[in-house]
Amino acid sequence: MKYALVTGGSRGIGKAICLKIAGAGYHVLINYRSNDQEAEDTLDQIQANGGSGELMKFDVSNSSEIKTELENWKSKNPEKHIEVLINNAGIRKDNLIMWMKEDEWRDVINTNLDSFYFITRQLVTDMLVNKYGRIVNVVSLSGIKGLPGQTNYSAAKGGVIAASKALAQEVAKKNVTVNCVAPGFIKTDMTKELDEKQLKQMIPMNRFGNPEEVANIVAFLASEKASYITGEVISVNGGLYT
Repeated sequence: MKYALVTGGSRGIGKAICLKIAGAGYHVLINYRSNDQEAEDTLDQIQANGGSGELMKFDVSNSSEIKTELENWKSKNPEKHIEVLINNAGIRKDNLIMWMKEDEWRDVINTNLDSFYFITRQLVTDMLVNKYGRIVNVVSLSGIKGLPGQTNYSAAKGGVIAASKALAQEVAKKNVTVNCVAPGFIKTDMTKELDEKQLKQMIPMNRFGNPEEVANIVAFLASEKASYITGEVISVNGGLYT
């Protein structure tokens, strides 16, 4: 059995990734912070499709929670290791910087950027020892282009992109790859308050994307087929910005 951890796996893009990774033969560790019902639903769907998984509840912005949960899992599964890590969990707290509160800045940085460091640091050693690993970070159009009202989110996602490029060079010789997938406007809870009718006019494909369209790329980068791709950022945005 091969093991994969997907953070923020209970809803939206994360749920689609969990289902796709499970379909590729991985036992999926579904991380989530609070929504037990959605997490259970993700696990139920995986199992209904013949896959396997388990729930792993922790706050990705809390380093002590992460350390405790991952070490507990390792102690219960001493012969196993997580060879695929999908850093997907994220939040938005949009505001113009002149009105942005300190907690709006820090919460977004902690959840989107610090979590990359906290979780990747815990798992990358086993990947290096076993000379195989896949790390895929779900970033954003905002981290490449920058979007007004999202200086915090753009800073966090842009930071993950830069960190991924650096880490890719550190671990490449051990057959560990590190890549990013940058969604544009995708139909999820995070975008449901946006004016889709107006915004889709900016998109050459004239529509928002679906979570499954992001999950397909993530699953490819997490597979052995992507063995010579590392340090890359692949956009899934309908041609909005390339």
